[in-house]
Amino acid sequence: MAQKKKTVSADSGNPLGTLVNLWPYMWPSGRPDLKARVIWATVFLFVAKFVLLAVPYFFKWATDALNGKLDMAGVLPALLLGAVALVIAYNLTRLIQLGLNQLRDSLFASVGQHAVRQLAYKTFVHMHQLSLRFHLERKTGGLSRIIERGTKGIETIVRFTILNSVPTLVEFLLTAIIFWYSYGVSYVLVTAVTVWAYIWFTVKASDWRIAIRRSMNASDTEANTKAIDSLLNFETVKYFGNEEMEAKRFDASMARYEKSATQVWTSLGWLNFGQGVIFGLGTTVMMVMSALAVQRGEQTIGDFVFVNALLIQLSVPLNFIGFVYREIRQGLTDIEQMFELLEVEAEVVDRPDARPLAIENGRITFRDVHFAYDPERPILKGVSFEVPAGKTVAIVGPSGAGKSTISRLLYRFYDIQSGAIEIDGQDVRNVTQTSLRAVIGMVPQDTVLFNDTIAYNIRYGRLTATDDELLAAADVAQIGHFITSLPDGFKTMVGERGLKLSGGEKQRVAIARTILKAPPILILDEATSALDTTTEQEIQAALDVVSKNRTTLVIAHRLSTVINADEIIVLRAGEIAERGTHAALLEQNGLYASMWNRQREATQAEENLRKVRESDDLGVVVRKEPAV
Repeated sequence: MAQKKKTVSADSGNPLGTLVNLWPYMWPSGRPDLKARVIWATVFLFVAKFVLLAVPYFFKWATDALNGKLDMAGVLPALLLGAVALVIAYNLTRLIQLGLNQLRDSLFASVGQHAVRQLAYKTFVHMHQLSLRFHLERKTGGLSRIIERGTKGIETIVRFTILNSVPTLVEFLLTAIIFWYSYGVSYVLVTAVTVWAYIWFTVKASDWRIAIRRSMNASDTEANTKAIDSLLNFETVKYFGNEEMEAKRFDASMARYEKSATQVWTSLGWLNFGQGVIFGLGTTVMMVMSALAVQRGEQTIGDFVFVNALLIQLSVPLNFIGFVYREIRQGLTDIEQMFELLEVEAEVVDRPDARPLAIENGRITFRDVHFAYDPERPILKGVSFEVPAGKTVAIVGPSGAGKSTISRLLYRFYDIQSGAIEIDGQDVRNVTQTSLRAVIGMVPQDTVLFNDTIAYNIRYGRLTATDDELLAAADVAQIGHFITSLPDGFKTMVGERGLKLSGGEKQRVAIARTILKAPPILILDEATSALDTTTEQEIQAALDVVSKNRTTLVIAHRLSTVINADEIIVLRAGEIAERGTHAALLEQNGLYASMWNRQREATQAEENLRKVRESDDLGVVVRKEPAV
C-alpha cells in the first residue's frame, strides 16, 4: 500500500511551479510588517539601480574635465564643473548606491529567514502527520539531510527571485536605452548579442551542472545516512568488531561525493571561463568601435571611458544573472526532495465530519477486521473480539501471527481494509486521531527515550504535570527511589535513545510516563519480553498496578505474564485459533497448551543452568579459602 501523492501540486522539477509554491513565503499573509519590508526593499533596490547608472556619467565628465573637453555649462551645477568635484561626486554616488544595497539586504533579511522558518516548520509538522509505513521505509539520516539542504535552498531562491531578477532586467533595458540615445543602434545590437550569448551559455552550462549537483546530493545523503545509522547502532558495531567495515562503507559513499564535488567545482571553472570569454569579446568589439569614433573626432576620451565604465558596470549584474540562475537552479535541486516530501499525503487522515471520541468506559471491539500491509500478504483475516470495560484481554501467538498489528490498528497508525474497530461503540475511523490517541496509553517492548532528562521523558506523558505528580508516577512505576538516588535526580540525562539506562529502568520510565498520562485504555505490547526473569517480575508488578480498573490489551510473548488475564486470545496466521482463560486453554491441550509447555521447559532449563552456575561459583570460593 504505497503512500498517496497529491494530484495538484507544484512539480519540483518545474522551476515556475516551485516558485509559485514559494510565493506565500515571499509574501506572507498575516504579516503586514514583512510585506512592508519587501516593498521598501524593492523600492531601495530600484533607486540604487538609477543611482548606479549615474556613476559612469560622473566618470565620463571627470575625464573630459581633466582633458579640457568638458562642455556641460548649463547642464551641471557650477559646483560640479571642476574635475576634483566630479571625482568626489563619482565616488560619493558609488557610496550612496552601496548604502542603498546594504539597506535593501537588511530590510529583506527577516523576510528570508521567516520563509526558511515557516517552510522548515511545515515540513517538520508534515513528517509527523505521515503514516508509520512511511517512516519505516525511510532512513532518518537521509530525511534530516534533505530538510537541512532544502531550508538552505529556500533562502537562496526567495532572496534572488524577489530582489534581483526583475530589477536586473530593468538595468539591462536602461543601459540599452543609454547606448541607443548616446551612441546609436549599433552599440545596442552588440550589447544585445553579448547579453543573449552570455545568458544562453550560462543556462546551458548550468543545466549541465545540475545533473552533477544531483549526483553530489545523492552521495551526500547516502554518506550522512550511513554515518547516523552506524552511530545509532554504536553498540552493535562494537559487538561484532565491524568498525573497519562501517568505515569502508562510509568512505565509499564519501568517495562518490568527492568525485561529484570535484566535478561541480571543475564545471564551475569552465562556466566562469566561458562567461568571461563571451563578455570579453563583446567588450572588445564595443571598445574598438568607441576608439575608432574617438580617432574620427566623433567621441571624446570621456565617451571612450564612459563606454568602458558602463560595460564594466553592466558586467556585474550580467555576471550576477548567471550566478542567480545557477543558485536558483541549484536551490531548486536542493529543495525538490523537500517538496516531494510535502507532496506525500498522509495515509491516515481525519474525515471531514470526524468528531472527538466520547469516552464512557473504554470498551474495545474488533468486528471482522481484515488488514494487510501488502495486498498480496494479508495479516489479519476476520478477527473479532471484545475487551470489556475495565477488563484485561491478552493476545498471544507465534511470531508473525499479527499480535503487534492489532495495537497499531487500535492506535490507527493504519486503516483496516474491512470490518470495524470501535471504542465505546464509536468506529475509530470516525473520530479525530488526537482524541483517539489521548485515551490510549502504550508501554512498548522496546522503549526508546529522548536524549534529554529523566524528568522530560516521564513528563512526556502529560506536559503540564507538576514535580509532585512526576515523583508520584515514578514511585508507582517502582523507579522513584532509583531516580532520587542519582546525583542529578530527575535532571539526569538518559543519553541517545536512553542508552544510559538499563532495559528495566527504561521500561519503568515508560510505565511512569503512561501513569502520568492516566489513560482509560492501556496497551502493553510485549512490555517485558526483552527483560530477565527477575526484572520481568518487578516490571509486571508495576504493570498490574497500572492496569487495575483500566481496559487493558496485552500483547504478550511470555505467557507467564498473562495467566491472570480475563481472556486470552490465541492468534495463528492472522486468525483466532483459540480463546478462553489460562486454565480453560490448558484444558483444551491445543496451541496455547503447546506454547505454555515449551516456555515452561525453557524457563526450567534456564533456572537449572543458573543454579549450576551459582553452585560452581560457590565451589570455587570454598576451594580457594584454605589458600587464603
